[in-house]
Amino acid sequence: MKTISLKVPEALAIRLEEAARRRGIGRSKLIRDAVESYLQTEDGARSGSALSQAIDLAGVVAGPEDLSTNRAHLRNFGR
Repeated sequence: MKTISLKVPEALAIRLEEAARRRGIGRSKLIRDAVESYLQTEDGARSGSALSQAIDLAGVVAGPEDLSTNRAHLRNFGR
């Protein structure tokens, strides 16, 4: 494993220490996990469409299948 040093403000150092203690892991592990999570989120945010990002949500809400195309559903819309 490669060693990287970084300087953080005192308040952040305290928060890191408390978070690591709550999770029962070392600060280094906590920081590695946080950086990994950040990089995965950053990579994911740049790739794919909005649909590909939300595909797991399709079909989880019950309702009419033709909501956007059936004029009957648009009656009194916006009033």
